[in-house]
Amino acid sequence: MKRLFALLLLFSMLPLSALAVGEAGKAMDAYSPLYALADDHGFMMGGCFSYSQLKDENYLAFMKQHFNSITCTNETKAYSLLDHKASKAAADGMPRMNYYQADKMVEWARDNGLKVRGHVLVWDAYMNDWFFRVDYDPNKPYADQETVRARTKCYIEQVITHFEEKFPGVIYCWDVVNEAIADNINEMDTKDGRHIRTSRSGKDNLFKTHLGDDYVEFSFLCAKDTVEHLGADIKLFYNDYSLFSTNKCQAAIFLIKSINSYATDENGEYRKLCDGIGMQGYIGGYGKQQGCMNDGDLSRIEKSIRMYADLGVEVHITEMAVRNYETDEVTVAKHAAFCGKLFQVFKRINAGDNKPLTCVAFWGIKDNPTPSDYSYRQNGPYCGLITEHYEIKTSFDAVHAALSK
Repeated sequence: MKRLFALLLLFSMLPLSALAVGEAGKAMDAYSPLYALADDHGFMMGGCFSYSQLKDENYLAFMKQHFNSITCTNETKAYSLLDHKASKAAADGMPRMNYYQADKMVEWARDNGLKVRGHVLVWDAYMNDWFFRVDYDPNKPYADQETVRARTKCYIEQVITHFEEKFPGVIYCWDVVNEAIADNINEMDTKDGRHIRTSRSGKDNLFKTHLGDDYVEFSFLCAKDTVEHLGADIKLFYNDYSLFSTNKCQAAIFLIKSINSYATDENGEYRKLCDGIGMQGYIGGYGKQQGCMNDGDLSRIEKSIRMYADLGVEVHITEMAVRNYETDEVTVAKHAAFCGKLFQVFKRINAGDNKPLTCVAFWGIKDNPTPSDYSYRQNGPYCGLITEHYEIKTSFDAVHAALSK
């Protein structure tokens, strides 16, 4: 009895990752790493994490074992980095940042052998309104365009430089601009082939209004100049959702062409400011089961990736969640089968000498059946490769099997 008690005590002290098993009864750490399998097909395997998950040993253990790229979900975004008090006090009038949380996360990635996708430098959603105001004072008028452009340029330079100098080579790419393409005609100038959003949910796109109609191209120019000045090996991406839908795909192609014909070098040749396009991979019906695991999405994803590759840019699947809202046996099996078919698509795209798909990054990694959580509708509560209890799912087995062949 004493020996049994001792064994039970020992197992209770082990991390869940050491106990979780797959359908075949294998422990989680008995699987070969997903990233090693993906490397055979020419792409990195990515995950994501938040600052609070630095305390989640089970989650981090899964990240370390199966991914070689990782993205901070919010902590490297402008609204997280910008320091209002320090910006107001800055003698040169330029913005200042607080890197504490982001530094801890990038440090963890470095120490555990993972590269980081920088996400994201410029995004109109949730952006700090005070950034655009005179003296950074929310009670004063908006600053003039010249001031806003100077602040944005300085902000981009500071952020890229900070991480490259403190963690050389760890951040291997940046999403320079996020979700600049509008969905609805009332949020864009329909004469603009780029479909740059003028507003979001009834609120002005502050970058377009106060920095200028070329804010996307300008941001890429600032980022490219900074990367070249540092001599850093950092790729620059445009990132957006629904980029496998026809209208948004066409607008994205128009936008990438605009970015890469925005500036010229000393010989008068266009500078390639944008190296890649990030396709957010939220796949299926938003907030409902209808529309999930639709094979038509597989063909649309493949077609879109090939179209972007024809522009001479890399493609990343940046925020992938194969949505699922139900747990009955039939639906769970369907979800696993769809995940397997999706990775067969990725393998087929990279089957030749040209391998345009260079990273697939999961956003929906772990189930989260909490209705009050933001991810419930956005990712789907049962989208994960592992359960909320860190158990391997058949969806993981399907991905692993697809990459193993």
